[in-house]
Amino acid sequence: MYENQDHAIRWADVATSSEAGANSRDALRARLRAAITDKLVYAVGKDTAHASLHDWYVAAALAVRDRIVDRWMESTRETYRQNGKRVYYLSLEFLIGRNLRDAVSNLGLMQPLADALSDLGVDPEVLREQEADAALGNGGLGRLAACFMESLASLSLPAIGYGIRYDYGLFRQVIRDGAQHEVPEDWLDVGNPWEFKRPEATYRIGFGGGTRDEARSDGAIRRVWEPAESVLAVAYDTPVVGWRGAHVNTLRLWAARASEPLMLEAFNHGDYVGAMAHRARAEAISRVLYPSDATPAGYELRLRQEYFFTAASLQDLVRRHLSSHPGLDNLADHAAIQLNDTHPAIAVAELMRILVDDHAMAWERAWAVTRETLSYTNHTLLPEALETWSVPLMERLLPRHMEIIYRINWLHLEAVSTLPDADGTLSRALSIIDEENGKRVRMGHLAFIGAHKINGVSALHTDLMRETVFADLHRMFPERITNKTNGVTFRRWLQQINPRLTSLLVETIGPRVLDHPQALRELERHADDPTFRRAFAEQRLAAKRDLARLIGERTGIVVDPMAMFDVQIKRIHEYKRQLLNLLETVALYNAIKADPDAGWVPRVKIFAGKAAASYVQAKQIIRLAHDLGAVINNDPDIGGKLKLVFLPNYNVSLAEVIIPAADLSEQISTAGMEASGTGNMKLALNGALTIGTLDGANVEMRDHVGAENIIIFGHDAQEVAALRAAGYCETSTLDRSTRLARALFEIETGLVSPDEPRRYAALTEAVAWRDRYMIAADFDAYWQSQRDLDALWLRPDEWWRTAILNTAGMGWFSSDRTIGEYAQDIWRVQPLPHSA
Repeated sequence: MYENQDHAIRWADVATSSEAGANSRDALRARLRAAITDKLVYAVGKDTAHASLHDWYVAAALAVRDRIVDRWMESTRETYRQNGKRVYYLSLEFLIGRNLRDAVSNLGLMQPLADALSDLGVDPEVLREQEADAALGNGGLGRLAACFMESLASLSLPAIGYGIRYDYGLFRQVIRDGAQHEVPEDWLDVGNPWEFKRPEATYRIGFGGGTRDEARSDGAIRRVWEPAESVLAVAYDTPVVGWRGAHVNTLRLWAARASEPLMLEAFNHGDYVGAMAHRARAEAISRVLYPSDATPAGYELRLRQEYFFTAASLQDLVRRHLSSHPGLDNLADHAAIQLNDTHPAIAVAELMRILVDDHAMAWERAWAVTRETLSYTNHTLLPEALETWSVPLMERLLPRHMEIIYRINWLHLEAVSTLPDADGTLSRALSIIDEENGKRVRMGHLAFIGAHKINGVSALHTDLMRETVFADLHRMFPERITNKTNGVTFRRWLQQINPRLTSLLVETIGPRVLDHPQALRELERHADDPTFRRAFAEQRLAAKRDLARLIGERTGIVVDPMAMFDVQIKRIHEYKRQLLNLLETVALYNAIKADPDAGWVPRVKIFAGKAAASYVQAKQIIRLAHDLGAVINNDPDIGGKLKLVFLPNYNVSLAEVIIPAADLSEQISTAGMEASGTGNMKLALNGALTIGTLDGANVEMRDHVGAENIIIFGHDAQEVAALRAAGYCETSTLDRSTRLARALFEIETGLVSPDEPRRYAALTEAVAWRDRYMIAADFDAYWQSQRDLDALWLRPDEWWRTAILNTAGMGWFSSDRTIGEYAQDIWRVQPLPHSA
């Protein structure tokens, strides 16, 4: 499959910056070297003789940051000069990963910085490892937000991203005896050189209390909310650099602080713990992402988080608007607020409160401004994932907002009553308040009703939104739902993480491929060129050697880079069907054991992903992967024919090593359950073949790479629905699938857990008796598709031709294209003039 060759390309500068073009490389190198030394001494406070690697990293980051700030200030000034429309992107997650390489690459300073560091005796690759991944997200939602922020800057679209500055993120995943354990991700302990604290941008956020009427000076009555407690939201800004440094936007994150840092009277009376209790309660809001909601306190904390960052963001953007305009009547002309999922959906009620209560705007006009300003992205078709909040909690924590929601709902239901088919059933389905499940506020309904556009994130997902979760609302507002298929930033997910492949693309197509993703189509004419196929295989083998080294360092497992690297890296969830992959692995293990000399294709199964702390089934899947790996990896009969690896603490930096090395991309979710996916795009862009269901963006990927170049198996969304409607019987499926039945039996009876044979009974019974995720229904098709892939691997010319055509077909999946569509169709915002 491979030529035994390794091209060691690391910090290769595949871009040409205006600065590097205008100055000699030596002069630029000298300036960077001097800037880093200056920062080391005067900002870090160390001399070169005693500086640690982390000291050097901070000095380099600060030197680069200085170059960003000038552009950042100019971008901000230009935004104000134009007095146009700005995008405000509200997201509970921004999974930005590490900043140094991203910023340096977009500034076109990769090689000059590497040279300057080398002059100072610092290895740039080792230095990069000193930066912690920013623990600001978990999965696809947060990574999408990060890609969008980069594309907004690259397209010179003025924008501010709003989120929470989590102290400890979701968690750091630690594996002990095969089981996931959660510990704090202390990414801020050594500081964050990329951020700027903005104490002047501090807002008071209220909770609880009550409401009353108050007469205004003009005789009108206004509603007043008197919170019982308040928390301060303090802003921290991080600049987001666009491609070639042409524009810089802002990521503004909120940290929660107590309004009084210490109850001094209690402290002086010896109650040291009590004197700090209010501070612990306030600052818990920004401690961790997605605190467990298994307890009433955790459940309430999630709602407090969502309101906290939404309210602070709206106060901030309203202040900014009023600094340039006399009132808020034209807010929608200057602000486009995008709600990334339902987490910030309370913005509908909060913006109405600000307009009506704080600025005395008439209700009807306030509602028009709110709807014209807000738009909402839906990311899930799972009813249980569409957030709802209990009415008693909302009334206690946000009493004024509940009054506003009740009025919005009353007016909405008045409109519903005028529909031709209006009846009690339709009113209950369309109501923001779910009266049938303990009285709950449907945040998806609130976002839908309060926004002028609602978008899905793939063509299939958008169609299913119209047919399922929002079917009744869609019939009432048929023009409101639109599709915006996700994309990824090629700067990060190709150019930065895979410089070998990028250099090959530039050599083959030309440098325009760095600016025009659709130029990748030109690879199609090289797919049958043996020399190009060989070069494509060589860069993959080099990346696989890198990954093999990392696997050995982190797990102690030795893998062969010449084997097929079969990758499933994503959040652990039953609908993503890591269990299907593991069951096929058991069946493959059995087949190899039965006939070890049958010419099996060597395969390394690589898993990574976190399970939510309270998600028992997902955590059991992780443990099963480890137990199964221990059996397979230590079986002498298997040898190198099959290995199973689980890499712990999956994050952006780990993905950046895995993705260039992947031969096969597992995108095998139950059809109709994955909204889009972006990992599928990143892997295919780097030349991995996809095995997947017709789910999410896989459908559009098939259209762009060609049906013959993607391996689709199993039931599609309509067939899944039909199976369920017909009374799908798992046991009859198992009767026909002896491989699956044996795999389930062996797991259930202790093949991988002899000390506790029933350890995985809940997993196996979920497949054998309920099979909500159609694992049994799709197993045989999945097995056969995997064997077809084995056969293709043994025809290397065909394999690499297919891999090349995958990369060639992925140009459409750039987040630049996605953001361009949002800008034109939803936000109606124009790029700043210098981007034209």
